[in-house]
Amino acid sequence: RKKDIMIVLHDITREKRVEQLKTDFVSIAAHQLRTPLSAVKWGLKTVLEGDVGQMTAPQKDLVEKTYKSNERMIVLVDDLLSVARIEQGRYIGKRIQADIQDVLESVLAQLKQNAVTKGIKFKVLKPATRLPKILLDDDAMQVAVQNLIQNAIDYTPSGGTVIISSSYANGRVRVSVQDNGVGIASGEQERIFTKFYRGSKAIQIKTEGSGLGLFIVKNIVEAHGGTIWFESEENKGSTFSFTIPTETSMGEKRSPKEATKERR
Repeated sequence: RKKDIMIVLHDITREKRVEQLKTDFVSIAAHQLRTPLSAVKWGLKTVLEGDVGQMTAPQKDLVEKTYKSNERMIVLVDDLLSVARIEQGRYIGKRIQADIQDVLESVLAQLKQNAVTKGIKFKVLKPATRLPKILLDDDAMQVAVQNLIQNAIDYTPSGGTVIISSSYANGRVRVSVQDNGVGIASGEQERIFTKFYRGSKAIQIKTEGSGLGLFIVKNIVEAHGGTIWFESEENKGSTFSFTIPTETSMGEKRSPKEATKERR
């Protein structure tokens, strides 16, 4: 007996066009917002530094709060621009041979004050020998590492520790960021790398964020031929890790079994 087969064809041209229009709109809107926000930042900073006269304590407090709110808006706009570039396939620029340890040291220097302000200690575990250089977009990789470490700071209570480690094995450089913070609930872990997703713990402790950081990190790592994953236990902390292949192994493909073995 012959079986009936039905083939359904669906034209997704319109859906693709709508998605492209959304991406273009976000990109244009974010660009238009970036300039006035930068001007506001410059004006507020000038006032805070006393270049236009001294302020009373209440006035200074108000301007500082306004400055911080403006900074949050700039971060959000930058994240939206990054997402738009990722979706347009033009986020990763020129790659150079670079040392991931230099990237880590640069980001740690930028975030040191944030950690001190919150009472978080950094612990850096360096490899015994210098890691081999890898081919990467230095600016993009700094964004990825900064997002991971800032997340660890944000979700770790005062007095906690953030451990940053790097290593090399099997033709791949590995970076891990470990914290002893609030962790991620098991039922939420599958969505952690999706756009605009924020876990319930993040909302409960009132941390600020757009829910775009880890989405951006994942895309940056994968654009470099890398793999990212995490291990987390609620109320005990999280460890985010990623690996980037060295230039000699950029074209190598690993089986799912090899990727799983790498995580252990």
